[in-house]
Amino acid sequence: MKVSTGLRVTVVDSGRLDVGKGLFMTGAEGKITVPTSVWIIEHPQKGLILFDTGVNYNVTDPEAAEKYWGPGLRDALGCVMTRDEAIDRQLIKLGYKLEDVKYVILSHLHLDHAGGMCHFPNATFVVQKSELRYAWWPDAWPGQVYCYNDYKDTRGFNFLQVEGDIDLFQDGSIKLIKTPGHSPGHQAAILRLENRGPVCLGADVAHLKEAYRNLAPMPYDWNTELLTDSYMKVRAIEHAGIPIYFTHDPNDFNEFPNNGEWAD
Repeated sequence: MKVSTGLRVTVVDSGRLDVGKGLFMTGAEGKITVPTSVWIIEHPQKGLILFDTGVNYNVTDPEAAEKYWGPGLRDALGCVMTRDEAIDRQLIKLGYKLEDVKYVILSHLHLDHAGGMCHFPNATFVVQKSELRYAWWPDAWPGQVYCYNDYKDTRGFNFLQVEGDIDLFQDGSIKLIKTPGHSPGHQAAILRLENRGPVCLGADVAHLKEAYRNLAPMPYDWNTELLTDSYMKVRAIEHAGIPIYFTHDPNDFNEFPNNGEWAD
């Protein structure tokens, strides 16, 4: 009997954003509605893994959001979500228990990626060391997209701090690729799907494929020079035949299995 070494993957939207396109691609005009993707990964030996955690459930309520995110930020980001779209309810809807989550990989700790950390106090959080340190004391301008409330109670959580690229489980199933620029310790992931080939979760290396193709930064990027280097690193991955999926690109979200799954 063949023992599977591959992964099962599902994507859900945990916090739609309705914003000016220029927020996601400097110089762009018009409005755009984008998802906030959270990838749910089943590993045959390591159990249930999340790649990012989306927006915090408090943001679903305008009054609670004013306290949690800060005055006016919910409206500024056009966050449109219901309580059932927060990652805890999404998992339950798909038949999982919150305690099933063994690992949470954080691409970075911005408020639309780290908002669901609170639901998984017993998981191991995999994050680049430089990102974790920066999130606790960010610079003023790029620091506006970190929300201290997302992680202020996580000092006792189990963090696996990595530095640079790593084969997470040393089995080729999930490789983390450090891609700084949008934030100091941003990381992407390459997942091995045996019957489909590898795919790259590019997170926020770019917010839109259009921005990635045109090497266009966004206003809140931390370091545009390093971001360009990360664009090139991801392009090398793509050049090797590995498709790239970004967290907020609507077309990328629609191509991935939505409340379904990709498996071996």
